[in-house]
Amino acid sequence: MKIGIIGAGSISESHLESYHHHPEVEIFAICDLNKKRANEKANKYQATHVYTDYLQLLANKDIEAVSICTWNNTHAEIAIASLQSGKHVLVEKPLCKTVEEALKVEEAVKSSGKILQVGFVRRYATNTKIVKKFVDGGDLGEIYYAKASCLRRLGNPGGWFADKERSGGGPLIDLGVHVIDICWYLMGKPKVKSVSGNTYSKLGNRSNVENLSFYQAADYDPSKNTVEDLANAIIRFENGASLMVDVSFTLHAKEDMITVNLYGENGGIELEPELHVITERYNTILNAAPQIDNKSFDFVQAFQNEIDHFIASVKGETQTFSPVEDGVEIMKILCGIYESSEKGIEVQF
Repeated sequence: MKIGIIGAGSISESHLESYHHHPEVEIFAICDLNKKRANEKANKYQATHVYTDYLQLLANKDIEAVSICTWNNTHAEIAIASLQSGKHVLVEKPLCKTVEEALKVEEAVKSSGKILQVGFVRRYATNTKIVKKFVDGGDLGEIYYAKASCLRRLGNPGGWFADKERSGGGPLIDLGVHVIDICWYLMGKPKVKSVSGNTYSKLGNRSNVENLSFYQAADYDPSKNTVEDLANAIIRFENGASLMVDVSFTLHAKEDMITVNLYGENGGIELEPELHVITERYNTILNAAPQIDNKSFDFVQAFQNEIDHFIASVKGETQTFSPVEDGVEIMKILCGIYESSEKGIEVQF
């Protein structure tokens, strides 16, 4: 299967590595606005076609599917064009920047009959798959509350991540999308009822900090930052369940932290930082630690699982479990949080 990669930035490396390790895939074409970068990736992964215009890549009829690894503000446009050109699509999270864009992408999926998989990579992680079996088996009972945090002390990557026009926002749309999605997915994907959120821009990108390194985007510029430092929210669902979340790029915190917890009538789950199951037997509360290779999120393996599942979906062997409809619902939540913060009110759906 011939694959095209649109966007050769940092996240593309995870796509390329995973495709490279799939025995039935040929990395056929790479497109990037920066031709030098596109050529470097093409040389590394033996891609025979290099483009700087994604429309030229899409015009190549040999390409069956594409990964979209570009700035968030181009996701919808490129995804729609890809679907209309007859390509299957794996688009990095978030699906796009607005609900309106998300609905247009959803319509393009329906009219094209092609597959679109949203890059909710945590759904494909081993620890998530294990929890999903507990949830589907009824071991936790009704999950009525979830709580997730992804807090960085110093972690604004700058560049396009810090440019609201290109990214759509800061830690909420970059990090929050992952933890909100994984909670929502494991809660059974209930319909969102209301969102109350806050965003803060107090610390900037803290480029003055010395002696503590952090990831910086290729186009990092310490003088430019138009996104929030911190966001928090409470999300209510139509079934009565609720989700509380907070995420940051920068915060006066002792250490970076990621926690994802789910609470049900019959048991609880700590998904991050390590998988634990909390249950009750014979009037005794039990903390159960599974014997598995990775108790936390394994980025490399999860990405490989995601790519493998995408290829299997394209071949008709299975169905994606991160379809466009889920991308639309997550965009409703993310945009609802930003709207709630901006207006100072709870947003109702």
